Amino acid sequence: MTGKIVMVTGANSGMGLATTVELAKQGAHVVMVCRSRERGELALEQARKQSGSKELALMTCDLGSLASIRSFTAAFKQKYDRLDVLINNAGVVSLKRELTSDGFESQIGINHLGHFLLTNELLELIKAAPQGRIVNLSSGAHKAGRIHFDDPNLTKSYNVVKGYAQSKLANILFTKELATRLAGTRVTVNSVHPGAVATNIGVDRKTGFGKTVHKLLRPFFRTPLEGARTAIYLASSEAAAGQTGQYYIDSKIVQTASKGSNAELAARLWAWSEQQVGLT
Repeated sequence: MTGKIVMVTGANSGMGLATTVELAKQGAHVVMVCRSRERGELALEQARKQSGSKELALMTCDLGSLASIRSFTAAFKQKYDRLDVLINNAGVVSLKRELTSDGFESQIGINHLGHFLLTNELLELIKAAPQGRIVNLSSGAHKAGRIHFDDPNLTKSYNVVKGYAQSKLANILFTKELATRLAGTRVTVNSVHPGAVATNIGVDRKTGFGKTVHKLLRPFFRTPLEGARTAIYLASSEAAAGQTGQYYIDSKIVQTASKGSNAELAARLWAWSEQQVGLT
């Protein structure tokens, strides 16, 4: 990975931080993308200590804001002429219905639409790399998901599983359609189920709700590094270089639920997503 430029979203904690540290150890120049500069600075210092690398940079972006994403990608293009690996790791679990600054339900807005716009804005830089790679963090929760085209922001009825599963199915369908569109290029895109990982993703920062559950279940969870292994594999392994449009668990290709491989559904989601983020 020496000399390769890697971007990791949600790099300030959990799997994002673990991924950052491991790829930096392998010699990559890692751009840590964080929403909070304060938390990002702390994570940057931690990553430098743990990796022993100076090839780390911090940039801020709020994936819940289309304007922030556009501003961030414009700034990134001013600094870099290519991007070898994009790891779309950031994600939220919303215990109650919340909205992004653009009015999207937060899980479809951040987990899917934010990364959809980010990836499209960076695509030319990824194509400029000798062998660009995109890794999308999804989840086995996609099996319980449905794309609610009639009510994607879940205004009529909301629960956390419904919202999260919709966003994780969207990640897989996005991966599938993007792989189709990138056929014949040097860029690959794959999705990952990291397993049940001990992170703070389901903890409400304001109320602390969810902390007790985390403590009780922590012995059964994977560590962030264990959860990050497959994303690291897809970012760095020669064995994965030719694979695209696939879904991985434990560094092995696995079949998605049938709806996750529905080409018509993937194309429909892409068209809807373009419209929502203003790419049409």
